[in-house]
Order: sequence, then structure tokens, then C-alpha cells
Amino acid sequence: MKRLKMVDLLSDMPPIPEPTAGITEEEKKFNEIAELSKNGYLLLKDSHVDEAENAFRKILDLETDNNYALVGLGDAARKRNHFREAVDYYTKCLSYHPGNNYALFGLADCYKALNQYNKAIEIWEQYLQHDDRNITVLTRVADAYRKIRDFKQSKILYLRVLDVEDNNPYALIGLGHLHYDFKEYRDALYYWQKMLDLNDDAIDIRVLTSIGNCHRKLKTYDQGIYYFQRALRMDPNNFYALFGLADCYRGMNQQFRSVEYWNKILEKDPNNKVILTRAGDAYRNLGDYELAQDYYQRAFDIEFDVYAVLGLAMISKIQGKYDEAAVSLSRLLQSDPRNYRLYLELAECHSNCGDKKKAIDILQEFQKFGIRNQLISEMLEKLRE
Repeated sequence: MKRLKMVDLLSDMPPIPEPTAGITEEEKKFNEIAELSKNGYLLLKDSHVDEAENAFRKILDLETDNNYALVGLGDAARKRNHFREAVDYYTKCLSYHPGNNYALFGLADCYKALNQYNKAIEIWEQYLQHDDRNITVLTRVADAYRKIRDFKQSKILYLRVLDVEDNNPYALIGLGHLHYDFKEYRDALYYWQKMLDLNDDAIDIRVLTSIGNCHRKLKTYDQGIYYFQRALRMDPNNFYALFGLADCYRGMNQQFRSVEYWNKILEKDPNNKVILTRAGDAYRNLGDYELAQDYYQRAFDIEFDVYAVLGLAMISKIQGKYDEAAVSLSRLLQSDPRNYRLYLELAECHSNCGDKKKAIDILQEFQKFGIRNQLISEMLEKLRE
């Protein structure tokens, strides 16, 4: 008879069960929930959302008010961009566990994604009661205040972030956007420039175009050109860099250069009617009326466009077709009755036709809106003389 080795005997035996002596049912449930929770969040981190949700739902079968499961399901819904569903899970969690930081954070992020900034601010403020130096939350609240155009509160919070962490990039970027949104371009430039000074070798292209835009708004066009050109070296097709360069050259009255960049945008986006009208303006200022008319017409064919019609009327006016231009301008006034430029152009058409009274009447019509405009006043004075 073959002598059996100990290893053979062991291989035929059933697996030895884990020792359970001394472990209560409550402790077993606790261990199972802990394992499911751990696996659920690992699955969520790896974007296995379905499997993560299954793990979290198993927890709720064991414990209906479990905070890890409710937050986990909220996070999973948020990952799918199902923000209203996520709101329900986070709100349910907070009903059982008031002040749960993870539920508060997720809920505020959902409200932000739903553009309900006031609600997001309210939730983040609750979070800050527990952790008032959390940089991530402070910057998000500052961003939300910026979105609802509360300049003062937004700036206070961004500066609080900088007190906690010098040169925090999110706060510097936020302050740049904040001042730009409120047309404080020099202050915006200060913060964007600081970002550049800190990260010159690995700067984000958006910082370069933002600095360029500040110079564009300040009419320091030559300085803006430098930053837009630098951005184009990083990405030759960047829309904002191309637009910025074209607009800077337009501001410097170098239409022959601006049209080069308008056309580069149109190569990628031929149906952009704003760019078509800008290119039409450039060609009109260069005296190429035929090409200008082509661009204006292309814009108009896409959709009715005030500036395309205005451009065509301006060409008619330049060519001495004052009656034709006046008809187009009068129609435009019906759709844009407070546009002072239309009144100036229309008054000039009537004046050139020898009808000064009609020109004066047109300008006075604009003044009935109670809007003070120096160009309108100067033209009126000149016509009355």
C-alpha cells in the first residue's frame, strides 16, 4: 500500500474556516461594511462606477443611513454628471449626519455645476465653519462669489487663500479673472503677470492670452502682441491668440496684418459670423470694397447680423449711394434702437443728401433716450451751425 505524505492528506481536507469565536454579529457587519466601503471608493477612483454603486448599495442593505455609502453614491452620480441625483444622496446623508464634510463638499460642487451659486456658497460656508483654512474650499467659494458678481466678498476670500499659502495659483488666477470681469485691467494684469513670473518656463497658454487681453483692453497693443505671439508659438491654432493678434493690429490701424489673422481663424471656423464681419471691416478699411462685401454677405447668409448690414451700408455710403445706405441704416435702427453709431451714420447720409433738418431730427431721436453721447452732441452742434 502506497504510503501517503502529509501534504496529500492536507490537500484532500476541506478548507479550514477562519476563526469566528468571539466575533459578534455586529462586529461581522461592521467588518463587511468597512470592506465594501473600501472597495467601493477604490472602484470609484478607477472609474468603475457601476461596480462602485453596487458596493455602496450593498452597504445600504446592511445599514440604511450609512454615511460612507450615501456619500459614495453621491460621488458616483456626480462622476456621471447626474448632479440632481447626487444632490439627493448628499442631502439624505446630511439629514442623518449633519455637518458631514464630504457630503457638504459634494453638495456644494453639485450646486456649482447646476449654476446655483448662491446655494453652493451657503453650503461651502457651512463647510468652512469646520475648516476655515481649507484652501480648496476657500477658492471655490471665492469663485462662486465671482460668478454672482460679488467683487468685495470674492476678493476677500482669494486674499485669505494667499494669506494661508503665498502665490497660490488658483487664487492668483481667480484674482486676475475677478479684476478683468470688473474692467480693472491694470489690477488683473498684476496678478496674471505674477503667475507668469512664478512659472515662466512652464506657463499655461491661458495666462499668456489673459495678459495679452489686458494689454488689448488697455490699448497697449504692441505689448499685447508680444504675449499673443508667444502663445501662438505654443499653439499655432489657438483661437484667443489669433483673435488677440488680429484685434491688436486692428487697434494699431494695421488692417493688412489684422486680416491675416482673421483669415487664419476662418480657415478653421469658416462660419464664424463675428470673424467674417471683422474681416469685412478690415477689407473695407483697406479700400477693397468688393472683397469686404463678400465677407459681409457670407456673415449675413449665416444669420441676420447687425454689423454685416452696417458694413454693407458703410460701403454704400463711401460709394456715394446715400439713399441706399439710409434705407439699410433705418432698418437696423428697428432692431437696435439705442446704437448711437447707427444714428451718426444715418444723420451723415441725410446731411450728405442736403437734408440737414432730417439729420438733426435723427440725432434728437437718440437724445430722447436720455443717453449722453459726446459724438452725437458734437454732430448736432455742427449741423445747427
